[in-house]
Amino acid sequence: MEGSEGAPGAPGPAERSHRSSVSSVGARADVLVYLMDDSALPLAVENVASVTAQDLHRTIREALQLPDVAVEAFALWLISPFLEVQLKPKHQPYKVCRQWPDLLYRFTDASEDDMATDEPSLQFRRNVFFPKRKELQVNNEEVLRLLYEEAKFNVLEVRYPCDAEDCEKLGALVCRLELGPYRQGQQTACAVKEKLDSFLPAHLCKRPHSLFTAFRSRGPRLVPGEQGLLSAYQEVKEEAVGAEAELLTRHYRAYLLKCHELPYYGCAFFYGEVDKPAQGFLHRGGRKAVTVAINLEGVHVIDIKEKHVLLGLRFQELSWDYTCSGDDEPILWLEFDGESEGTPVNKLLKVYSKQAELMSGLIEYCIELSLTREPPPVPETKVGPPAGPGPSQRHKLRRQSSVVCSRLQHLATIDYVDDGKEIKRVKPKRTTSFFSRQLSLGPAAYTAVQPADSLEQG
Repeated sequence: MEGSEGAPGAPGPAERSHRSSVSSVGARADVLVYLMDDSALPLAVENVASVTAQDLHRTIREALQLPDVAVEAFALWLISPFLEVQLKPKHQPYKVCRQWPDLLYRFTDASEDDMATDEPSLQFRRNVFFPKRKELQVNNEEVLRLLYEEAKFNVLEVRYPCDAEDCEKLGALVCRLELGPYRQGQQTACAVKEKLDSFLPAHLCKRPHSLFTAFRSRGPRLVPGEQGLLSAYQEVKEEAVGAEAELLTRHYRAYLLKCHELPYYGCAFFYGEVDKPAQGFLHRGGRKAVTVAINLEGVHVIDIKEKHVLLGLRFQELSWDYTCSGDDEPILWLEFDGESEGTPVNKLLKVYSKQAELMSGLIEYCIELSLTREPPPVPETKVGPPAGPGPSQRHKLRRQSSVVCSRLQHLATIDYVDDGKEIKRVKPKRTTSFFSRQLSLGPAAYTAVQPADSLEQG
């Protein structure tokens, strides 16, 4: 099992698709596989108790008439409000479902009642280990549509935090795909307003409430992102010629290319908590809820409430480990370079989570893949439309106020050095790593983590 996430009451895609996938068990069973557009694909499966994820995957591809690239692009997941698990090809989904209460007990804080009643649904979604460079080579409309639907869901649910202007540009492409080409007039504005939460994340759809606005004119007022969305919708470029299916494919690709700029695109998500910095006269800290997003390129710790990145690290920039002994709370430790009052120091961040073991295993596997895979070939010609992410678009993501920039001031970290005898709090530049787990066995090429650096995903 690779990707998983879980926390009682934590937001997740399972909240809209928490339904049983197996209606009966026997020699032949009806299995429902849910797609990211919230549609269900019914399958009649023989010997459901012993069928593997690989067998089901093949059946789904045949039913949807997907090309061979779908073998690598998609995987089967078991999803509930408490836990998300990407299945390996050899896994038997029915047997994993039978073990679900044990998985909840081991990897979540779900109550006993929830463990007894929770039942996962089977979903067909993006494979965590599908490289973005290969996604750029996909031309099949249905594959692109499925990838688009998943990316759109993650943007709207703020699993992929985006700056407001980027949300507006992504929302404009959704408008084009769902409403057709932009047409000047009140009818288009009304159509956008009626389905605004289908185009923008909920926090950009809320109207301001204050004493000042109560005394303003009672005429129609736009919510914060509505005008920007309409302007971006108007700017969506249309090809002069071409079939509608071809135009849709171009817009699917444009949406995905925009999402590729986000360093956590294609991640598996986990839930946990981190320490807050001590504040006030009594130096009280406490904890804040976070999601830990892990993909083939690195690790991002995201503040659930504030919807922005707290820490972003490429694998070259970190060492890690997890601890879980006795009654102690499981912890994922992330070690990276930073500074304290101008002095370079080693920093440790503790992520408290019952999924620390899963996170550690996924980090290790992603690093192994990066070391064994051949470097991507240099393309001779451009892949995809000319409107791909260029230097100007990349520059916008490097703004210091961007949601994708690290915010170390919001984290309580430990600054330390291990001199072989004891751990001291501050030291000159690192000479050794506290942990043995890192990108390579040799000396790691660490550099101080800066907000802009954390965005440059290889």
